[in-house]
Amino acid sequence: MWKMTRLSFVIAIASAACISNAGAAGHTGYLGPAGSWTHQACLDLYGASDLVPLARDELFAQYQSGQVSRICVPVTTSAVGVTPYLDDVLALPGVQIVAEYPKMLGYSLLANPGTKREDIKQVLAHPVALEEVKPWLDKEMPDVQRVPSASGGAAAQTVAKGGRHDQASMGPKVGGEIYGLVALANGIEEGPQNVTRWWVLGRDMPAPTGNDKTSLLVETSDAQFSTVLKAIGGSGVKILDIYERPSKKTLDTHKYVVEVAGHAKVGALATFLAANSNIRVLGSYPRKY
Repeated sequence: MWKMTRLSFVIAIASAACISNAGAAGHTGYLGPAGSWTHQACLDLYGASDLVPLARDELFAQYQSGQVSRICVPVTTSAVGVTPYLDDVLALPGVQIVAEYPKMLGYSLLANPGTKREDIKQVLAHPVALEEVKPWLDKEMPDVQRVPSASGGAAAQTVAKGGRHDQASMGPKVGGEIYGLVALANGIEEGPQNVTRWWVLGRDMPAPTGNDKTSLLVETSDAQFSTVLKAIGGSGVKILDIYERPSKKTLDTHKYVVEVAGHAKVGALATFLAANSNIRVLGSYPRKY
């Protein structure tokens, strides 16, 4: 009874914070509910104050409307490549990436108190997380049912609300702290093979630091993309990463996120961009990865 009372209290506080903070300028939005890896990333970056848990659609809508000052979005992982949220970012009419945050992840298996590992029949996690922990589950718990959830926080919340001993979630330790769950295993798949990178979308481009990265968006035909790459390389700008996304227009056109070294307002990159106004700058920010 105490556990469920405590859980109800925590959820009520989190919900009240979401309602009271939603729409307040100066706040940081993240994919809710609380207890997700994006929540943990925001805690690492900004501390616990002024964080707003939002559903996926609300997150991007409130950024676009200016109701929150910035949002934190997971965009790439070392295990599965780009996340589904990258397309949401690219669909926004205006974007300003102000920071990137790479983090090596180590998952915790979270369950209700009194649960033993052999009791567990279902493991709930975000679909990307299920891919990242697949090697461990294949080896340690090959017979459990793997159930997708909207986020690590949602998975932990579902397990806690159910109060069952045949369910567990995969996510950060903070999910256990928030929802009164215990960790049956920690550090699952932790290592350089399990890194997630977040973008922070804000309002104003950071000043050059001397060690910056710029994310560019090129929408072109597949046949013309090689010409764009040659132009970038010929300008003396170093290409770091390229991510291909569908244009949703024709089979032979795509959106390409091209990440390059340097700041959009400095040196060779500034010169190149001045001569290629068709290339959209998503943001220049301190390079961390």
